[in-house]
Formats: sequence, C-alpha cells, structure tokens
Amino acid sequence: MPTSRLEAFSDGVLAIIITIMVLELRVPEGPTLADLRHAAGLGLLTYVLSFVYVGIYWSNHHHLFRLVDRVDGLVLWTNLMLLFFLSLYPFTTAWMDQTRLEHQTPVVVYGVNLLLAAVSYYVLELSIFHANGPDSRARAALGMDTKGRVSLLLYVLGILGAAFIGVWVGIAFYAAVAVLWIVPDRRAERYLREHGSPE
Repeated sequence: MPTSRLEAFSDGVLAIIITIMVLELRVPEGPTLADLRHAAGLGLLTYVLSFVYVGIYWSNHHHLFRLVDRVDGLVLWTNLMLLFFLSLYPFTTAWMDQTRLEHQTPVVVYGVNLLLAAVSYYVLELSIFHANGPDSRARAALGMDTKGRVSLLLYVLGILGAAFIGVWVGIAFYAAVAVLWIVPDRRAERYLREHGSPE
C-alpha cells in the first residue's frame, strides 16, 4: 500500500490542528500593545509552543515517510494514534491559557499530552520498521533514537516538575524538548543524501 494517502490525510489533520489553536486566541479589545498583552499574552506564548511542536511533528513525519516504501494496517492505526494525541493539543493548550498558568493540573495534563504524542511517534516508527522489514531504509536510517529517548525523559521530568515544584519548571522542560527538536531529524536527510532519494 503506498504512503501518499496517509501523508495527505496527516498533513490535513495537522493543518486543522494549527487552525483550531489560533482560533482560541483572544482578540484584544483595544489598539495598544498593552491590550494585546492583556488579552492574549500568555495565550500567545502557549500557542507558539504548541505551534512549534506541531511543526516539529509535521517536519519529522515528512522526513520519516520519505524512507517508507509501504504501509500496512498497523502503520495506519499507529499513525492515527499519533494524530489523536496531536489533535488534543488545542484542548490542552487552551486549558493552560484559560487558567493563565496559575494551576498545576492543566500544565501537567499538557505535559502528559506531549509525552503520549512522543510515545505514539515512537510506536509509529516501530510499526514502520515491522511493515518494511529488517533491511528497510527506515530502520537503516533511524537506528537508535537517542534524542527521542532523551525527550521522553525530559517530558517526565517536566510533568513531575510541574506537579511538585511549579508550573514554570514544567514549561521550561517542555520548551527544552522543543528546542532539542527545532532542527528536523537529520538522520533521514543524511541517509537520503548518501543513498539517494526514490523521489
């Protein structure tokens, strides 16, 4: 089964997620920067963080599927699982914004959302390895995912930090993971550069 329909569907879902998130931002009632800060200050910050995360997943998803020769039912379902957790970003982002980062629970739930999306992406990679065999280009290119494992640890530390120390500790860990991944995963690009792209 080719990957084109899965990629097109995923791109559409991610575009909708971004659109929903930006619609959650409150429009200032006045024309000044103070009005903007009052109406959407923290909301704009949480939107930017979530937008960066969606962009990271979109970029890495694109690079991943350049290495995929075929998909099966398991890949379709694990991709849907990833999209499910990503589709919760607008909800958890809006909840943090509405509570103005003054309460721990929304920040913890946001971190759990981030963690589950990361786990889902890892499971998607494993299902792709399974569908494409032990000698697949995806397995050869990606191998050990050290950065992915470090990210999972940082998410857990962020969740625990938000729950037991303070919300800004959690946000700092979540932002650190975003910074870690802001440059797309170079393993796929390097493999395609060295072995050639099928496209």
